[in-house]
Formats: sequence, C-alpha cells, structure tokens
Amino acid sequence: MTILTIEELASQLQPNQAIAGLDLGTKTIGISVSDLGRRIATPREVIRRVKFGIDAVALLAAAEKERVAAFVIGLPVNMDGSEGPRCQATRAFVRNMVEKTPLPFVYWDERLSTVAAERVLIEMDVSRKKRAERIDSAAASFILQGALDRLASLGRDRASTD
Repeated sequence: MTILTIEELASQLQPNQAIAGLDLGTKTIGISVSDLGRRIATPREVIRRVKFGIDAVALLAAAEKERVAAFVIGLPVNMDGSEGPRCQATRAFVRNMVEKTPLPFVYWDERLSTVAAERVLIEMDVSRKKRAERIDSAAASFILQGALDRLASLGRDRASTD
C-alpha cells in the first residue's frame, strides 16, 4: 500500500476507476464512493467498528464490491492546523492497512466536514436519530467530494498545459 498526495493519485488513476472517501470515527467508519467519472460522491452504509482486523476486512470487502481504486481518508486536523490524537489514530489506522491492501491512501484535511454534513442533514429535515446514523457517511461524502473537485481541477490544469 502507498500513501500518496492528491497530485500523485491524479497521475496514477486510470479512466473509469472509482475512489472511496472515508471518515474514520471511534465507533464507525463512514464510507462514500465516487461514480466512475469521479464527479459525484455518494454515501454508503457505515461500518460499525469492532477491532482493527474485522474493520479492515469489512472495509476491503466494501472496496472490492465497489471496485475502488484508492481511498481518500479524512485527516481530522485541528482548526489551528496542528495534529492531535485523532490525527494520530487515523495515521495509525492507515499504517496498519499496509499489510492488508495494495490500494493507495490519500490524506485529506477534513476540517469542518462533519459540521457541513450535519448542516445539510438538518436542512433536509432529517431527524436527530437518522442524522446520527448518517452523519459519518455524509462526512465521508464531503471529504471525497473535496478530493474529486481537486482531481477535476488538476485534470483541467494538465489539459491546459498539453
């Protein structure tokens, strides 16, 4: 497995490959998957966390089912840009995946993704109980959509220099 920057991922992806966005929580892993054109992030069912080995199997099964070529995982950086315990836990999770998959991971600054996801769910008049069930996948969609938008921008930049 490789940890890439978004720019490195852009140069390695082939056409018609989906990528997954991940929001790693203490109790769940929110998942979102792109369409094959990598334009739209769509939330998927969350994975309830048990322990790393079981979580990894569930995550890789979901990735195989969706034919995912890479993961974009939210890095919960503090508002001041520093990295706290949640960043360390996310980096440890990715390090532990080294043995489990050749799929690359990209870290994505997820500041305010959960806040934005909750705001959208509230605007959609989703009940508090349903929001709790959907928030992690909605946050994963915000993370992935940001990465998809950046990939599109990089593609336009590359096309204009050719």
